Amino acid sequence: MIGRDVLGRLIYSSRISLTVGLVGMAISLSLGILLGGVSGLVGGALDNIIQRVIEILMSIPTLPVWLALAAVVPIDWPALRVYFMISIILSLISWTGMARVVRSKFLALREEDFVMAAMLDGCSRTRLILRHMLPSFLSHIIASITLWIPGLILGETALSFLGLGLRPPVVSWGVMLQDTQKVAVIARYPWLLAPGGAVFLIVLTLNFLGDGLRDAADPY
Repeated sequence: MIGRDVLGRLIYSSRISLTVGLVGMAISLSLGILLGGVSGLVGGALDNIIQRVIEILMSIPTLPVWLALAAVVPIDWPALRVYFMISIILSLISWTGMARVVRSKFLALREEDFVMAAMLDGCSRTRLILRHMLPSFLSHIIASITLWIPGLILGETALSFLGLGLRPPVVSWGVMLQDTQKVAVIARYPWLLAPGGAVFLIVLTLNFLGDGLRDAADPY
């Protein structure tokens, strides 16, 4: 529209949009495994507290919370700080699903003989979780990750499109789509919708990949 290389910006911005999803998923995965593992392994009052917190977070609509948190990010912050803040905002709620999955698996695994043997041998809870219990359903976690990353990518795109996420000079698919907010612009420059097509393709690809990995991990 103003002499920019749309294809070049589209390829360049893919690094930002995809890594936001990966960083957000890494934070969500860490929180989900930690809190879900503690909840399922320890049980008792701590389990009840963690589960009530998860239920409260899951009852809150995701997009309004993202919008509210993103709106308080100062405009004068440097691009790198905004990038990490958006990644943290996207992961604040998405960890609850992983925590539920890990808890349910741990409740079943803590009665297994190899877990009891590790506990009797004096294995610490951290080592018990990371070295003995998680590897037994690692394939399920990998499949879940590929299904949840698209949601974080869509979240970043939506926030940036509305002007509450990443901002120029940072270039992401959501930032590029800011130019398409007016119908007159789309009518004259339809190729500016190319980032929307990229989001569609990558989300569809990751969903197909996640479905395939999930079927491979649990064919029944």
